[in-house]
Amino acid sequence: MTEHFSANNNTEDWAQELLALGGEEKMTPKQVAILQAAVDVFAEKGYAGTATSEIAQKAGVAEGTIFRYYKTKKDLLLSIVGPTMSRLLAPFVIRNFGNLLDKSFDSYEDFLRSLIRNRLEFARKNFKILQILIQEIPFHPNLREQFMEDIMSKVFERISAQVEHFKQKGEIIDIPAPTLIRFTASAIIGYIMTRLLLQPNKEWNDEEEIELLIRLIGHGIAADPGDRSV
Repeated sequence: MTEHFSANNNTEDWAQELLALGGEEKMTPKQVAILQAAVDVFAEKGYAGTATSEIAQKAGVAEGTIFRYYKTKKDLLLSIVGPTMSRLLAPFVIRNFGNLLDKSFDSYEDFLRSLIRNRLEFARKNFKILQILIQEIPFHPNLREQFMEDIMSKVFERISAQVEHFKQKGEIIDIPAPTLIRFTASAIIGYIMTRLLLQPNKEWNDEEEIELLIRLIGHGIAADPGDRSV
């Protein structure tokens, strides 16, 4: 299927779930509006280029209202990619990933095909929050550490199990799982970044691109046919 992609201005999935937070973490409608507006403006202009007055205007609140909830602009950023990441985005990523990683696949190619489709769809639905992470993590070491702890460590172990399974079947070469995962992740992330961020207006045939990507990954890690298990 050939299609264009553009960032959706509607509430993204993660923001919709903010409304469902209960207990002490329950947010007011104004607070949710501020967070949603901040995501839009941070994604468009970056943290350094964003003024809290712009966020307030987009959220339909007075600028002082922002500072009732967040002491500084950085506190507002951290509320999106800090606590929100561990409280909401990390569980959402894992839940979204869970069904895929729990499945049994007949081949490593089948696993890759499902993995790429899953991550492309997730990136589409959560484009703005991911764009902020990409922009800000290099400049905020604490966010990078939290991202690794809350998301990557939880996903890595489960992907490693899939990789080890296909290594034992002889479908991929016997090198350490972290190396295989880094190689595969680099190719997939590179495609998604190009697809959604660098060339979003290009006409893309996703299914064709996914199959080509699988072939490229496979040729790089495929075991010699003579070494495969019977």
